[in-house]
Order: sequence, then C-alpha cells, then structure tokens
Amino acid sequence: MAGSVQEEPAYVLHRRPWRETSLQVDVFTLNAGRVSLIARGANSAKSPLKAQLQPFQPLMLDWIGRGNLKTLIQTDVRSGPSLSRTTALYSGLYINELLQRVLPAADPHPSLFAAYIQVITELSETDDVEPVLRRFECSFAEALGYRFAWDIATDSGAGVEAGRSYCYDPERGILLRPDENVRLRNLSGDTLMALAAGDLESPDCRRTAKRVMRVLVDYLLQGKPLHSRSLFSHGRREPNES
Repeated sequence: MAGSVQEEPAYVLHRRPWRETSLQVDVFTLNAGRVSLIARGANSAKSPLKAQLQPFQPLMLDWIGRGNLKTLIQTDVRSGPSLSRTTALYSGLYINELLQRVLPAADPHPSLFAAYIQVITELSETDDVEPVLRRFECSFAEALGYRFAWDIATDSGAGVEAGRSYCYDPERGILLRPDENVRLRNLSGDTLMALAAGDLESPDCRRTAKRVMRVLVDYLLQGKPLHSRSLFSHGRREPNES
C-alpha cells in the first residue's frame, strides 16, 4: 500500500473540523515527527474517533498517503497519565502548541518524543510545573539545534565566573560581551553556574531560566503568538509556567 505506516506511536497536538464530518489532526510521532492526518467521519456523533483522538492520550496509528495530508485508517488507544489539574493541563497545551507551531513537519526527533512522554508523565504527578517545563524547553531547543551551556560564554570561550554579569542571545547562547543585537542582559554568573549544576529550584534560577527560555521560545516562534499562554490570564497573574 503506497505510503503506508502501521502501529506508529503518536500523540495528538491539535485537531480541528475538516469538511462536514471529518477532523484534521496534527500528531507528534516517534518515527515520522509531526504529521497531519485526516480522520474521516471522526467529527460525527457516532464515531468513536472523536473521543479517542484527544491530546495527551498515547496512541498507535496507521495511515496512508504521500502528500502533506495523510489519511488515518486505524487508531489504537493505549493507557497513559491524565492531566487532571488545571495548571498541568494548561502546561500540556502550551507544550502541544509549541510543537505544533515550531517543529518542522515530517522531521523525526525520537529523543524529543521521549522527552514529551516524560514531560506528560511528570506534569501528571506534580503541582510544581516550572522545573518540568524548563527541562522540556531545553530538550526542545536542543532538538532544533539551539543547545547551549549555561556556564560557557560562547563569545569568549571561557567559563562563566561568579560575580560577573552575562547576556543571552538565542542564536549564540550565553555571552560575556553584549552588543546591540543581544536579547537579554544582566544575567548573574552565580545563577548561571547554579543552572549548569542543575538547580531549577531556587528563585533566582527559576527566574533566570524562565527569562532565557521565554526569549528563546519567542525567537523560535518568529512573532507567532502562543494562544495557550492566554489560558492563564483569566483571574490569574502571568504564569511562571510558560
């Protein structure tokens, strides 16, 4: 069968109506990356697919097709964690939207797929989502080629030193000497060294990691808004989560 894929591990990132009774479903898969599928009849009242094709639900999918839109032919639902708490749910939607908007189509990232499974599991188990999201954002950036070391200044090649101030640019990483193109300034060397050691618990590390990752994510989005961020605005302060 032309362009046939069978039993592919996948998660739904986003879905929307397609024609009268079908759904267009964007999924993140282990071996095919981000894929857009047409689930025929899935938007009808009698179709079980409408309940099965839900975000954060582990799936095994079969599809056919060689174009940008494949046709879903089989769905097998597997057991998985539940994002029942509001903050966990909103955080998961933020991750899904980030993958949908930034990850190139048909670009496999098995290590990022593993990180996605891990972040969904961790979000289901904790009320403290900040460290969980920061770790995933780092994995996401690394998968797209934006890996950097918290404790190395790329412009000097030297290690970050306590008591000094540094900058961050998404294309270059941590910098010692700022220029007019630098996106973020006044980062404490002490805090950067603590982040390099894995500290995502202290207030200074949380604040700095959030600032850096916010700049990087906004750079990757290239001006596109993340609608999931607005979920936190109803009667709540701007979240630390994303």
